[in-house]
Amino acid sequence: MGAIAEPEAKERAEAGRPSPHRFSVEDYYKMAEAGILGEDVRVELLEGEIVDMSPIGSEHAGSVNLALAGLVTRLPPRRYLVSVQNPLRLDRFDEPQPDLAVLRWREDGYARGHPGPADVLLLIEVMQSGRDYDRRVKLPLYARFGIPEVWLVDLSADRLEVHRDPAPEGYRTVAALARGQNLQALLVPELALDAADLLPPSG
Repeated sequence: MGAIAEPEAKERAEAGRPSPHRFSVEDYYKMAEAGILGEDVRVELLEGEIVDMSPIGSEHAGSVNLALAGLVTRLPPRRYLVSVQNPLRLDRFDEPQPDLAVLRWREDGYARGHPGPADVLLLIEVMQSGRDYDRRVKLPLYARFGIPEVWLVDLSADRLEVHRDPAPEGYRTVAALARGQNLQALLVPELALDAADLLPPSG
């Protein structure tokens, strides 16, 4: 796990292009400490490559806020932690920053180290300008590391996608839900809501 995605490596080999140098998480943080990556630069480490994150528009931010409100009002205290746009340490070469993560409770709030795959019960990603990248790169990455469930809030299509049953080739179970359809998180039984709860108000 953590190697360059097989399709990308194959494409590079067929094109005769060399593979890029991959940065480790340790390299990534040293660059930040040295001022190479400024505090206000929005990037994440994916498959050893430092990737610029799209600016967060108001619709994207509003959807994250609504999702956060829905989680906070439904989840019992001190049983789960909700992390908002914080790092998730998948391995030495991968540290994405999902919009929302429901994590197993830990007394230190993960101050002693970022959460890893085993700590994640549910991820929520909001898709807008980065839609294609989320689908091509981030979703398969989450599946390869065994993240049990990912909800993709598709703002363009005005729907919620539920991805479950992770495998090395991707999620084997995918369902698209429209407003008015209910869902319940697999590993967070207290979290049951309407797809509309995660989408911006219509009209």
